[in-house]
Amino acid sequence: MKQGTTIITLDNGYHLWTNTQGTGDIHLLCLHGGPGGNHEYWEDTADQLKKQGLNVQVHMYDQLGSLYSDQPDFSNPDIAKKYLTYEYFLDEVEEVRQKLGIDHFYLIGQSWGGLLVQEYAVKYGQHLKGAIISSMVDEIDEYVKHVNECREKVLSKDEIDFMHKCEANNDYDNQRYQDDVQVLNVNFVDRKQPCKLYHVKDLGGTEIYHTFQGDNEFVITGKLKDWHFRKHLKDIKVPTLLTFGEHETMPLDTAKTMNKLIPNSQLVTTPEGGHHHMLDNPDVYYKHLADFIRSVENGTFNK
Repeated sequence: MKQGTTIITLDNGYHLWTNTQGTGDIHLLCLHGGPGGNHEYWEDTADQLKKQGLNVQVHMYDQLGSLYSDQPDFSNPDIAKKYLTYEYFLDEVEEVRQKLGIDHFYLIGQSWGGLLVQEYAVKYGQHLKGAIISSMVDEIDEYVKHVNECREKVLSKDEIDFMHKCEANNDYDNQRYQDDVQVLNVNFVDRKQPCKLYHVKDLGGTEIYHTFQGDNEFVITGKLKDWHFRKHLKDIKVPTLLTFGEHETMPLDTAKTMNKLIPNSQLVTTPEGGHHHMLDNPDVYYKHLADFIRSVENGTFNK
């Protein structure tokens, strides 16, 4: 498969930006977070895995509504109803797989992408060699509890009370509130500063993010607040790696529970890593990923 960018046309007529890096017979498809985020933290994945001694074809794409892919008019209620659903984004993964022509592949997803990995492994698991769930839990209530605990670690009671007041009044544009969010981001999302993911201008995807998440990583006011997947974890039959940062928004206690409930799984953590630990500590993150892929390839995973 050729390296570089390919624009694919979905059956619904929209276009998605995809990009392939690396060579070899092993295929890894990368799902970004957000929702409404983009592919950028996967851009050096093929190079990072090669540093670990693995040649992998890494495929990444921007989901519908994100960065270089088509951005529908989600203010149209008919379009929003049709596409702003879990089912749409899950089936989009499968259509991208088909149009890229890959099978028996590894699927990695970070955050929202990790949610899609869980659902894909249950619905379309026959196509997978292995699944990598990066920084995503199976029970959103436990995430909500944990991010509130994160606030208590780095903010004063006055600032926490102020944030709660802004949230109760839907006053998310308040500069003091956003300054507090940035303190939380630096401690639990992007610990390595300056973050590579900041842009001069917002490049789209915010409407999707607001629909599912809310204003920021530390409030859940959208559809995600009702997401619960624990009863389905037993149905993930493929080898599964759970990878979390040691200092991040997702609770490690929940990751340990997931490790117990997913039949053939391992849990690893990245020291000094936040929610984007592939950027915070890439050497450790990608060693874990390479070790996982190598062990599945040679039949020694969890043996």
